Amino acid sequence: MVMNAHSIRNVIGIIGNVISFGLFLSPVPTFYRIIKNKAVEDFSPIPYIATVLNCIFWVFYGMPFVHPDSLLVVTINSVGLGLALIYLAIFYTYGAKQKNGRKKVLLGLSVEVIFAAIIIIITMTTLHTYKKRSLMVGVICDVFNVLMYVSPLTVMKQVITTKSVEFMPFYLSLTNFLNGSIWTAYALIEFDIYVLVSNGIGAISGAAQLILYAIYYRTTPKHNDDAPQKPTQIQLSGASVA
Repeated sequence: MVMNAHSIRNVIGIIGNVISFGLFLSPVPTFYRIIKNKAVEDFSPIPYIATVLNCIFWVFYGMPFVHPDSLLVVTINSVGLGLALIYLAIFYTYGAKQKNGRKKVLLGLSVEVIFAAIIIIITMTTLHTYKKRSLMVGVICDVFNVLMYVSPLTVMKQVITTKSVEFMPFYLSLTNFLNGSIWTAYALIEFDIYVLVSNGIGAISGAAQLILYAIYYRTTPKHNDDAPQKPTQIQLSGASVA
């Protein structure tokens, strides 16, 4: 039996959910360390605060009254939202010793809730067609996603400067590339410009990271395996798109 375009899109979306779920779980070693040491050390809550806002808007975008037939966008970003809130709860619990650590979490989440509520109210009360609502929310989603790619760009610059891929894990870069690529394919089958923009940039970013990894892997200093290494703080930009 030949699958139609809609069925193929759903299959690709399910694969995308699985890959994105893996990305959302990537900070687990960081938070295991925080729980074990009962301290957040020098880790920042900002990437996870940003993930919360990003996921809120993608969930809103995927709602049937904004952009119909986007259930798979809603499912994975709902999971991402839940995990990001769990990470922040852990950070808040063990963040007492970090200067302004808890304050950053509370202030960040408060601002996000107010901002999201304003956008949702404006969208639902002033825009009365799927096209207008999709445009409003989709553009906001893409703007935040583009801003979140600043972090990977910073890491890539560090790789070029130091000629070392120590702080750019290969499997994370590979998964980011696969995640962006699969959601790009999803967006192209039944054309969705807003999902396409975010994930097209994500695929290009992931590909660039893999190219840098291939170039600078051999020049990366080798550490003693017995020496304790601080886990890399994960930026969830690649996972927090549809």
